[in-house]
Amino acid sequence: MTDVVPVPKAFVADQALKPPRNQWWDVWDQFRTHKGAMLGMFVFAFICAAILFGPYLWTLDPTRIDIKAKNQFSSLLHPMGTDQLGRDTFARMLAGGRVALAVGMTAMILGMVIGTTVGVAAGYFRRLDGILMRLTDLFLALPLLPLLLVMMMLFREKLKAYLGPEGGTFALIVIAIGVTSWMHTARVVRGDVLALKEREFVLASRSIGTPPRRMILRHILPNVMSPIMVSASLGIANAMITESVLSFLGLGFPPDFPTWGQLLFDGVPYLQQFPERVIWPGLAISLTVLSVNYIGDGLRDALDPRIRGR
Repeated sequence: MTDVVPVPKAFVADQALKPPRNQWWDVWDQFRTHKGAMLGMFVFAFICAAILFGPYLWTLDPTRIDIKAKNQFSSLLHPMGTDQLGRDTFARMLAGGRVALAVGMTAMILGMVIGTTVGVAAGYFRRLDGILMRLTDLFLALPLLPLLLVMMMLFREKLKAYLGPEGGTFALIVIAIGVTSWMHTARVVRGDVLALKEREFVLASRSIGTPPRRMILRHILPNVMSPIMVSASLGIANAMITESVLSFLGLGFPPDFPTWGQLLFDGVPYLQQFPERVIWPGLAISLTVLSVNYIGDGLRDALDPRIRGR
């Protein structure tokens, strides 16, 4: 018969007084096991750091025209060469990245707010389900690109008059992308809410008289964060690509305002002579979108309590 070693009372007291571990540490532990997400986070952080702090180190004006230096290849003075007007491509890439990230983040937040609100309301309140889902189906049936083009043509000049050329275009692009990209989020969130509101912990909370607002904030939303985060990552990528498409079609920001899509548009006529003018902005868009998608994939696994801890 083996002897049982008694546990010291001081150790038991220390364990009892020790505060519980924050759940966000568990989320981080799960997230860092995803190699693609960690690589995507490193690439995305590098791109953000270059965009935010690069102009302070590379002080060339992206709009400065120098005809004598036009159509130059990569050099120490111009690492990515110059365009047909002698403007530094590297400085324009840094400035265009700020616009791309600002449009992507702002449009994503707007789309996620609308989609999450519609999805939670449709899934939790039965009387609103039919109306909100038919509205969602209506927006899904609309052709996205023609609708964006019509919105740009109708409201661009009016918003420019109120907010200026850059501010008006930015507001219009963000609103246009945000109000046309929330439908998939709403459908996914609604499906999860319909399943969650029949779970035992929700029924128990409802039985003790928890009001709907607190039920949604305390029990429903934390459990649907995983699909929302995935939709948010896809929303950033979709917004950046859409802004690039609009700028490429000549319906985005003014021609002298650098964006990655505008750089693509300007480089197409010189594709055979100077292919790097298309390669650099295309590579920046591709890397940013791919890294954001990998981050969203890792967040989906880390925020799902059923996967976390495996």
